[in-house]
Amino acid sequence: MRVTDVEITWGLQRLVIGLVLATAAVVLGIAVALETDIDIDLWWNTTVGSILPAFTELSYLLDFLGGGWFATYVVPLGGCLALVAARRWRSGLYFLTASAVSAAIVQLLKAIFGRLRPEDILVISDHGSFPSGHTANAATIAVAAAIIFPRWWVALIGAAWALVMAFSRTQVHAHWLSDTLGGVLIGTGAALIVAAAFTLPLARERSLG
Repeated sequence: MRVTDVEITWGLQRLVIGLVLATAAVVLGIAVALETDIDIDLWWNTTVGSILPAFTELSYLLDFLGGGWFATYVVPLGGCLALVAARRWRSGLYFLTASAVSAAIVQLLKAIFGRLRPEDILVISDHGSFPSGHTANAATIAVAAAIIFPRWWVALIGAAWALVMAFSRTQVHAHWLSDTLGGVLIGTGAALIVAAAFTLPLARERSLG
């Protein structure tokens, strides 16, 4: 299959935007490493507990769904297998790769910056507050879903999922607000960069669909 000019343009746009977002996440990480007490982080951490208190139980559920072995293995592999079963193995491979790349970048930045989590954390979590892995994972899923299924309602649901996940991470005091922003940047950037690399396979799949 010959790649069209439109597909090449899409691929380049995704690559450029993805690299810009990933770079922005690194810059943000440097900023929070240099300035440990960020006013908006401190304000949000003391305020978020009074916002939608009934949402707290759901936040505990999202803590499980968005991280640990479930988000690391079950979601990427399950999503990939579901797409393969639907005869969209290229999309399945893209989703699996995007999830792995996003998780790898998150762990690398956690190790580099080593930011401390809020002292009033309500859940058990590993070391490294920046960026939020849960939020990065949610953003990766949202962007990948919108690329695989380019519908406005898919994008809307995905954006809502990432927003809810980001809120939940601050509500249980597992992350500072800026950590969740970093997670969104990394998750979105990783999904776009990998999508650029999968331009031809995904275009081929659409032509066969």
